Amino acid sequence: MEQKTKASGARTLGPVPDLEHHLPAEWWRSLFNALYLKTDGDVVENDENTGREIDALLTATGLDPNDRVLDLCCGQGRHALELARRGMKKVVGIDRSRFLVSLARKRARALALEVKFREGDARKFSVPESSFDCCIVMGNSFGYFDREEDDLDVLAAVKRALRSRGTLVLDLMDGDWMRQNFERRSWEWIDENQFVCRERSLSSDQDRMISREVVVHAEKGVIADQFYAERLYSRGRIVKLLEDAGFSDIRFHGALEAVSTRNHDLGMMAHRNFITAVAPPKAAAKRRRDVPYPEVTVLLGDPRLPDGVKRNGVFNPEDLDTVNRLKEALGELAGYRFHYVDNHNALLAELKQRSSSFVFNLCDEGYNNDALKELHVPALLEMFELPYSGAGPAALGFCYNKALVRAAAESFDIPVPLESYHDPDDQGATLPSIFPALIKPCLGDSSIGITQHALVSSIEEAVAYLNDLRALVPGRPILVQEFLSGAEFTVGLIGNPGQGYTVLPLLEVDYSRLDPTLPKILSYESKWCPDSPYWSDIAYRRAEIDDDRRRELVDWSIKLFERLGCRDYARMDFRADANGQLKLLEVNPNPGWCWDGKMNLMAGFAGMRYADMLKLVLEAAQNRVAGAEERSKEQTPVRQAVA
Repeated sequence: MEQKTKASGARTLGPVPDLEHHLPAEWWRSLFNALYLKTDGDVVENDENTGREIDALLTATGLDPNDRVLDLCCGQGRHALELARRGMKKVVGIDRSRFLVSLARKRARALALEVKFREGDARKFSVPESSFDCCIVMGNSFGYFDREEDDLDVLAAVKRALRSRGTLVLDLMDGDWMRQNFERRSWEWIDENQFVCRERSLSSDQDRMISREVVVHAEKGVIADQFYAERLYSRGRIVKLLEDAGFSDIRFHGALEAVSTRNHDLGMMAHRNFITAVAPPKAAAKRRRDVPYPEVTVLLGDPRLPDGVKRNGVFNPEDLDTVNRLKEALGELAGYRFHYVDNHNALLAELKQRSSSFVFNLCDEGYNNDALKELHVPALLEMFELPYSGAGPAALGFCYNKALVRAAAESFDIPVPLESYHDPDDQGATLPSIFPALIKPCLGDSSIGITQHALVSSIEEAVAYLNDLRALVPGRPILVQEFLSGAEFTVGLIGNPGQGYTVLPLLEVDYSRLDPTLPKILSYESKWCPDSPYWSDIAYRRAEIDDDRRRELVDWSIKLFERLGCRDYARMDFRADANGQLKLLEVNPNPGWCWDGKMNLMAGFAGMRYADMLKLVLEAAQNRVAGAEERSKEQTPVRQAVA
């Protein structure tokens, strides 16, 4: 049975008969952190190992100092940095772990080495086609995924990144040797205070090695109980996989033997094959334009129609000013020609005429300015097969339902507020047991239904506000939620999985000037009522937050971004409870793009102008679409005519 140690709060499972049963499908998302560098540091932070591995690499490949090298799954950058130290001038590292990439960048700066490090998924990282002479996957970093098809995706992405007949280098565990020689149990001290106990077993199909590590602190108790796995590739099987992916001239250059500073368990680094393979020849690549899609249709809300979210239910002068500022900012972007569409009555006819255009979808008002129909806009674009920016219909529909987002976040181990769901057909409300409580619509955005009276302090106030909400948003479910009274933060992301993210400086809401008798919430009045103190007295500043909490918020945000299907840009809001525990408030997959919105405020903290922020979003969207089109062309089989 799962237990929690009182000292550390870490989960521990105790004895388990089947390691495979407890293996998370995507264990690699969270394993590679500071603790990994302690448990495996005797091998992967070992200068002797790194030097010997780079010696083998240079001997096997004969790299020239000016060759372009991609270190895929680069971790903390030990191989990339050693290559740069030995005179390689063009080295790039890509890894999924934000912690390890950040550490690699710090080490590069400290050593004054010109190595670029980026975040990215090995299956779908984004680099220009044919941009590298050599790709290395070192340190036994191949074969992590559940399916072998994912390993093929990694090789396909590598093949695309390599020039014609470029070189792939794999440093890979010898699967046959490991099946016969693995240690089922071991333990060792990793420093003066901590030790790690390891268990290993073969998967039920004998295809993967499943490992478990329980890390124990002498005083704090169990601090981690984690599982990971790797596919066991024999020589014959890895050759076939490489050939299936299009590689040739596959050579084995002897075994790599690691050493340990602790002289103990080497695990899956004990006996590895060192392999090189040659990418297929390519036709001369055509030079791609700097801007993939220069013709851009900007899709907006319709100022001719009512809008139930906006002040007085219509577009106001400040809304029209916002659109004008957008047009001025987009007018600064070179290489694009923008056309603006805001007449929803003629929208279908307009889309038919824009068959060759890329759509910058900024219609967060929804089709016909109906917020419940925000997802209808990308659905129409997909029906017309028009490429567009931002989230698709499924992500928008899912994220519009706050209860679903909360449930999803909870399943990802992201803290969420305590909450109860009130069905609109149920005339009896589930009243809070603890006050104060926040009452708000389950479906909605732009703070609709969240006024200064949404924070209730008694059963009488709760009943009264529930009745107000039934009248304001009839038929919609309602959430009764614990009120989070601590610091409130926003994370802004621009980018896509596999292409990397721009993480904007975190924003903190400053309630210090607000009348202390008013609830400290971002209410409807704060966004739509210029004469309200919520509009004038709430400020936003760059977050004052320590590195660990910032990293935690960013990691949670990226996990939500990817799991919920966000694209190109998104905003996540968090707030701390009275004890300082940060919890998720909201995921906004198509956040406000306006000049005075949170996204642009965060961009301003980073020294960007409004036009810079819009350009980043547009580039992320166009690069995503262009990359998908290129991959589709590469995967389309060539059909030969039959005489």
